[in-house]
Amino acid sequence: MNILVFDIETIPDIAGGRRLFDLPESIADEDVARVMATKRREKTGGSEFLPCHQQKIVAISAVRRGREEFKLATFGHAESDEAEIIRDFFKVIEKYTPTLVSWNGSGFDLPVLHYRSLINGVDASRYWDMGEDDRDMKWDNYIQRYHWRHTDLMDVLAGFNPRSAAPLDEIATMLGFPGKLGMDGSKVWDTWLAGGIEQIRQYCETDVLNTWLVYLAFEKMRGRLGDSDYLAELKLVRDSLAAQDQPHLNEFLGAWST
Repeated sequence: MNILVFDIETIPDIAGGRRLFDLPESIADEDVARVMATKRREKTGGSEFLPCHQQKIVAISAVRRGREEFKLATFGHAESDEAEIIRDFFKVIEKYTPTLVSWNGSGFDLPVLHYRSLINGVDASRYWDMGEDDRDMKWDNYIQRYHWRHTDLMDVLAGFNPRSAAPLDEIATMLGFPGKLGMDGSKVWDTWLAGGIEQIRQYCETDVLNTWLVYLAFEKMRGRLGDSDYLAELKLVRDSLAAQDQPHLNEFLGAWST
């Protein structure tokens, strides 16, 4: 295996919002965010969910599964700026060229990473290779929707039909996995304002764990994992999380029914 399952958490890009809407520095961050939400609601006729280019990344978590490795980690640390977090993520791609796995990564996570890498001047050359440097990447790269180099589980399971897309939380729960544990993306901004970056990082880790477990079930469904291999992978996750003995991971294990 050579897989990197990832998830991002974002907040409104306050600096970008000030530039886009010509708002002075004297306006509080919370008020800038309200302006951004209002402008978005006016444009969409109801939704306040900001477009990808107006999002700022505050956490990226990943499960790295190599031949002899299972590792859950969140890039950077609580004090890391956005550029460092993104840079560390793309360094892993540069080193391993893994299969990327996400839930709605094509629709959200990767476009946000594209814009934020551009804004922060992050080198992501291996990720963007479509055969210019490595000819193999021409036929299987991260950018093309129907390649396996990036597997967007939500998109694939929906048959590439947005009308059939399902929430990760519901699919994970239906499979007997923990799903979300008291927090969701709508709470990230308020949690950030309250200084809860560690809570956000922990939430991101549980989301990426749910994605990994759903991916294992998907691999079993399409015949790439046998029954015994599937159960062994689940045991590896349980044992690895138990060995870390962290409260949010212990809570995840406690909510895991199968």
